[in-house]
Amino acid sequence: MSTSAESVLQEALRLPPGDRAALVERLIGSLDQPDRAVDSLWLKEAEDRMAAYRSGELGAVDAERVFSELGQSI
Repeated sequence: MSTSAESVLQEALRLPPGDRAALVERLIGSLDQPDRAVDSLWLKEAEDRMAAYRSGELGAVDAERVFSELGQSI
């Protein structure tokens, strides 16, 4: 971590808990920016999978079966 980042961190740690929580939310939000290219690729993948399912090329597995095989319950 750079010296300036360390300085900001030390100052942030002196804030009241509510302000620190709000700061964390804003920082994380600043990292979570949509990537239109990736979103477009995932949309195409989802549409292709749905088309394959509807045409019978791709089957489905019930969620209860998946989770039971993982040893979990839903």
